[in-house]
Amino acid sequence: MAHIGPIIIQPDEPKGTLMPHPAMSANHVAVITGGASGIGLAAAMRFAGLGMKVCIADIGAQRLAEAATKLSSAAKGGAADVMTAEVDVVSFEQVAGLEAAVQKRFGGTDILMNNAGIGPDSTSFGPLENWQRILAVNLWGIIHGTQVFAPYMIERGRPGLIINTGSKQGITTPPGNPAYNVSKAGVKALTEALQHELRNTEGCEISAHLLIPGHVFTGLTARGRAEKPDGAWTPEQTVDFMIARLDAGDFYILCPDNDVPRQLDERRMLWAAGDIVENRPALSRWHPDYAEAFARFVKGE
Repeated sequence: MAHIGPIIIQPDEPKGTLMPHPAMSANHVAVITGGASGIGLAAAMRFAGLGMKVCIADIGAQRLAEAATKLSSAAKGGAADVMTAEVDVVSFEQVAGLEAAVQKRFGGTDILMNNAGIGPDSTSFGPLENWQRILAVNLWGIIHGTQVFAPYMIERGRPGLIINTGSKQGITTPPGNPAYNVSKAGVKALTEALQHELRNTEGCEISAHLLIPGHVFTGLTARGRAEKPDGAWTPEQTVDFMIARLDAGDFYILCPDNDVPRQLDERRMLWAAGDIVENRPALSRWHPDYAEAFARFVKGE
């Protein structure tokens, strides 16, 4: 087996005192899609607690109303600092309407968190409607958010953040739900390209970041379970980690959980890349002929 270069272990928590990212400042504005629950709502709560004005966009008026009540209790300015919008990110027109409404209410956007996502089951053979909806929400929703908001955020002339919620499944592409994997692989490629373009845009103070959650207990992952599994993180833990890594300047915000430390994620990702370099069978990590080799690789042998 050819040697794959050294593994750089990044601490799960930044050391020393970090300056908060300037976009996360009082009276600045955060817009979060998929913001009525899970990671999106946890992020909205944290931003509101920092004194930011927050807009959450999602589907379902009742869910948005309940989330707004929680946010109003956390926001320094109460309900005046909270905005909700019923938006399906599949629609470019609805996303454009969201941006215009935020400008009218709060004057513009400093943080955009493209977080809306779904994950119905799929196989390579269907159902077709699941493929279409997953790609429409998880990938096209982020494309829409980026194309609508980013130009105005750049024009605003202030430091800002675009945070796109990806997935480890978009990197290691495990068997089980190829439509979801394809959508999140697309989010990774899109966000990498976006950050490259932003850093090469003269006068731009906006940066893009890829949030890569671990096992997080949300409505998307619960699948009928009422209690959080011991191995999962809460959305709040995930967002706290995200904010710390944004303060540190990370592009890839690779989140651990209670079962999987960063070191194991790194080995899995390196093995996945090695399938191409070593010309192994596709998804060899799950191929019985490579089980022993993968186990040795994880141990660093």
